[in-house]
Amino acid sequence: MPRIAQKYSRRQQILEALAHMLEVAPGERITTAGLAKAVGVSEAALYRHFPSKAKMFEGLIEFVEEAIFSRVTVILTEETEAHRRLERITALLLGFAEKNPGISRILNGDALAGETDRLRTRVAQFYDRLETQLKQVVRDAEINEGIRPVVTAASAVNLVLSAVEGRIGQYVRSEFKRAPTELWPEQWQLLIGHFFRESVAQPPQHSLARQNAEPITASTNASDDALAQGVG
Repeated sequence: MPRIAQKYSRRQQILEALAHMLEVAPGERITTAGLAKAVGVSEAALYRHFPSKAKMFEGLIEFVEEAIFSRVTVILTEETEAHRRLERITALLLGFAEKNPGISRILNGDALAGETDRLRTRVAQFYDRLETQLKQVVRDAEINEGIRPVVTAASAVNLVLSAVEGRIGQYVRSEFKRAPTELWPEQWQLLIGHFFRESVAQPPQHSLARQNAEPITASTNASDDALAQGVG
């Protein structure tokens, strides 16, 4: 096997082992010694691929960013109506967290207790980027559909994201027994049911966010569900 392929394979193996340890040992601090044992290499070998444990965590965060935002781009291309965009993006993140329990501890911040501050900052930046994207969806709705939230865009999007983060938090707190997609379809209908109103600035081009749309299922798109299969 070429050396580049070997290096990539080992890096992937280390990240998969880290994600697995986060899943099977909730509440325990991950050590490089334990990780090296799980991978079947020496600690020195770990550091040949990652200069520090923080870089290993960053590798998982980068995986989340690439997986989620690449799929968000596809969703924005496939969907034109704001309510569908919001529905699929939120379901995407919840499904991803559910399929990747260990990584959900990073998204929740639980796994980063005692780690370097820049990791928590990186996760905060992930959520900030997602929130910015959702705000853009809402702003585009006023231009393209003639609808706007019943409150400010910032307040409305923050509510949606808070609900999503809360479901991930419950998942971690229950030690992965309470799935984040559990009850989400009806909860989403409650959230979106009074989310939009007609904009006085521009008449709607579509129905008012299809507030009586058919209830969503836990996975709203086969390709979104396939993405959520995770790092392993």
